[in-house]
Amino acid sequence: MIAHFDLDAFYAAVAQLDDPSLRGRPIAVSGDHRRSVVLTASYEARPFGVRSAMPLYKARQACSELVVVPPTFTRYRELSRACFAIFESGSIAVEGLSLDEAFVEFDAEEFKEAVEYARRMRERIRTEIGLTASAGVAMQKMVAKIACDDGKPDGLKWVPPGTEAAYLAPLPVGRLWGVGPKTQQRLAAERIETIGQLAELSDERILRLFGRWGRELRELARGHDDRKVESDRETRSVSSETTFEYDVADPGDLRRTLHELSADVAQRLAAQQLRGTMIGIKIKREDFTTVGRQTTVAEPTADLETIVAAALLCLDRADLEGRAVRLLGVRVASLVEYPTSQLSIFG
Repeated sequence: MIAHFDLDAFYAAVAQLDDPSLRGRPIAVSGDHRRSVVLTASYEARPFGVRSAMPLYKARQACSELVVVPPTFTRYRELSRACFAIFESGSIAVEGLSLDEAFVEFDAEEFKEAVEYARRMRERIRTEIGLTASAGVAMQKMVAKIACDDGKPDGLKWVPPGTEAAYLAPLPVGRLWGVGPKTQQRLAAERIETIGQLAELSDERILRLFGRWGRELRELARGHDDRKVESDRETRSVSSETTFEYDVADPGDLRRTLHELSADVAQRLAAQQLRGTMIGIKIKREDFTTVGRQTTVAEPTADLETIVAAALLCLDRADLEGRAVRLLGVRVASLVEYPTSQLSIFG
């Protein structure tokens, strides 16, 4: 059995947890410089059109009462670790997608037992940590993820075995992994608007539209997804990443977000007296496929501008070709300890 958990408006929820005066108010988590972007917005801010990756000045124009709070990544990681410890209790594998999102695989003899497991995890997160999490339960990762999205915010939705195709059929085809805006346009031209319509395509038509990848996409539309939950195996590095509330394709928004994430990484490297020579980025596209690019600098560094320049170089090398991004991260590895010391005038 697989459950997908997603902490609701995580960064904003942490701000409201730590400062109860912010509860019920429209808030945006963002830096405070000319290139700042909204990392996430509280649910109170979203009706005004405030969303992640939006330039901060536009968010303030959209909502005059918006309260802007700075990101506190140390606190996010602390609470994320606490949540993941709950996910790992009694599980077979936990696959983290970001600080606030994970797939969890666990044993259950009956489906109702799986639903009860997810219910207990959500309740523990609420009572022990003070946050809310939405969850979806199914036999497949993709279906569990879609169910979780349907249950947001603060909800639990499940899809019993054997009902996957019926559950997916009436949903817009864009909810399917691998179907982005351009693919939706192609399908709309063929009068294919729902997942059920895609699932019914003949071999000939699916091959004509998508080539060899078409049959795999059709299997997903039929509720067949054999991808496993893979536990994370992290190497020694310092990284920072964010999952966008809405997939982002605008290059300017992606570059501004990279700057915010690089600033967090640089700050943490300095605090831990570390420097690194390998700088890379992680991109999770709208279809959940992951792209990584990295480069090496000549000398170990914790310098913000160096990290930003390298991250932007990696972004240019990623060749996204306008495809939308759901997660973006920056990572510095090949670390060495570099304690602060007084430099000699003799070199």
